[in-house]
Amino acid sequence: MNLHDTLMDMGDRAVAAERQLATLGTRRKNIILEAMADSLDASRSQIKEANARDMAAGREAGLSDAMLDRLLLTDKRMDSMINGVRALVALKDPVGQKISRWVRPNGLIIQKIRTPIGVIGIIFESRPNVTVDAAALCFKTSNAVILRGGREAIESNIALVNALQAGGARKGLPPHSIQLITTTDHDAVRELVQLQGRVDLVIPRGGEKLIRAVTEQAHVPVIKHYKGVCHLYVDAAADPAKALDIIENAKCSRPGVCNAIEKVLVHEAIAAEFLPRMAERLTAKRVELRGDEAARAIVPAMTAAAPEDWDAEYLDLILTVGVVPSLEAAIDHINRHGSHHSDAILSEDEKAQADFTHLVDSACVYANASTRFTDGGEFGMGAEIGISTDKLHARGPMALEELTTYKYVILGNGQIRT
Repeated sequence: MNLHDTLMDMGDRAVAAERQLATLGTRRKNIILEAMADSLDASRSQIKEANARDMAAGREAGLSDAMLDRLLLTDKRMDSMINGVRALVALKDPVGQKISRWVRPNGLIIQKIRTPIGVIGIIFESRPNVTVDAAALCFKTSNAVILRGGREAIESNIALVNALQAGGARKGLPPHSIQLITTTDHDAVRELVQLQGRVDLVIPRGGEKLIRAVTEQAHVPVIKHYKGVCHLYVDAAADPAKALDIIENAKCSRPGVCNAIEKVLVHEAIAAEFLPRMAERLTAKRVELRGDEAARAIVPAMTAAAPEDWDAEYLDLILTVGVVPSLEAAIDHINRHGSHHSDAILSEDEKAQADFTHLVDSACVYANASTRFTDGGEFGMGAEIGISTDKLHARGPMALEELTTYKYVILGNGQIRT
């Protein structure tokens, strides 16, 4: 069977699974989720062996340290994945939720009710934990899912999906509810995003090149998990000690993830005092600093920032630093150069906080906190399927509610329109 026919067949199977998923109640879905979590735990050694093969191939292929970190499955990360599946059991099932209800003068009862989207295609790179998060979230919301991970994580993804399918099947998971595209052929992405009538929504997670390829080729709706060019603005009224801690966390805790900061803007009133302290702190953490002319005048050891640095997502220990004359200049810079993902202000001035959070056009806007909190788990949503930088129909962390749509159910008693 050629690639086109293979993907068509997967789409047909997903549609059939979607119809069976619609018959499962919340209690049954939760029992299946528990079985999936148990199966992941029981399959831990096989999953880690598969991940070790991916890591070895990644090192041979010359993947960066940051990319290898995204790929690695430690026991702690395995625990987090398993606990994430179990956490979904305790969360309210949005499917069937009555969003609103009203009665018209003619007696018609109109109800707006949450429903599954249907069949969702997830395209992602590097991070095998996305496989589990996406599968579990889609299942909890009664959506069938077709997963397409990156070449670098293929062994890990196969092992994870096998564990999910085996555990779920023991408790009644409909066949083909969770499918993985096992070919690493790049054409598989094009085939998936053109499955009109079989796939209802595609969510790509990855680099700019992947996102652009998906949106250009897609014949089905796409919600973009676009790049994370996250900014942190240090206001004139910032607490320097607090700011240094937050910047270090936001850049260094996991530089290879989309909610890590890539740019720091500092108000000129405190730049001369603050920037040398920041440079010392970050240089000790092996961060390469690239500064504008004003920043380099204060810290000459910084590399000169090129024009393209201001729009770049590094996913590495690299940080671009600029000096701005005002809060307004910082907001304007972020709205022009950011990716509308996550941006933060560090300031003890409540008006500055309010102006920043109101005027910065991003999915997540922080005051005095690290952007690393942009995550479904950290927001109390359980696992998440990605961070949408779009405005329709979902924005920010996409969890259970964002994986549903709605329909109107109208109850009558013989009414006719005159």
